[in-house]
Amino acid sequence: MTIYIALLRGINVGGHNIIKMADLKQLLGTMDLTNVQTYIQSGNIVFESEAQSDELSQRIEQQIKDTFGCSVPVILRTSTEWQQMIDNCPYPIETLADGESVHLTLLSETPSQEALAKLQNFQSGIDQYTIQDKVIYLFLRQNFRDSKLPVQLQKLGVSATIRNWKTTMKLATMAKAME
Repeated sequence: MTIYIALLRGINVGGHNIIKMADLKQLLGTMDLTNVQTYIQSGNIVFESEAQSDELSQRIEQQIKDTFGCSVPVILRTSTEWQQMIDNCPYPIETLADGESVHLTLLSETPSQEALAKLQNFQSGIDQYTIQDKVIYLFLRQNFRDSKLPVQLQKLGVSATIRNWKTTMKLATMAKAME
């Protein structure tokens, strides 16, 4: 069995795409996923399955649409991939100053070079990013909401969802507990 971390984009935000985590957990349990656990209301799920990730993310998306009536992109990573993302973080997590933060943007696929080139206009001394395959690491020296960079990531032409470092680490801990 493979341990997966699933991230749902855009649920329970601003009164849109409302899905109770208990209902989501119950739905996923009917799909031959085992040890289903959720973390906070923003669509973070850890579970085990024998299915392959491409097929699995499509099945989960379809089940959510059929059951809850909303189209929600689902981005999956194995627990091994998740740990590699943490290990490869290019920014100084241990020495962040007050107001600084690191976030991960997980992408469904690698964006085009043209789309990525547009991000250059939004990198500055305040906001920085590093791209590694289907992950964009954000290093923000200001409040997340004040930054212009996260909004631009949604314009890359691929499904993307952002998680802060605290959530990233909590999901890693949950996955590790399943091993």
